[in-house]
Amino acid sequence: METLLVIDVTYKKPLDEVNGLLDAHRAFLDQYYEQGIFIASGAKQPRTGGIILARTTRKNMEAIIQQDPFYIGEVADYHITEFVPTKYSKAFEHVVKN
Repeated sequence: METLLVIDVTYKKPLDEVNGLLDAHRAFLDQYYEQGIFIASGAKQPRTGGIILARTTRKNMEAIIQQDPFYIGEVADYHITEFVPTKYSKAFEHVVKN
């Protein structure tokens, strides 16, 4: 069953190694935005990793992560949290009830 997922990406290598894969990682993100799976993403502040908000199954997200250049290059760890919103703004309703 599809659910909202928060993917917490934590860098485990120096930023110069992460930055070397950044263009490929952004292309990876674009692919899943086009498919409607990724909802939002961005860097943590301070820049120790990033967050991805997605709507899919956990199993599918686990498979998607394995395609991320950050995963392939072994520069990041991933933690997936399933999220069931019980309150949300009207602006977010189309994402929650999709």
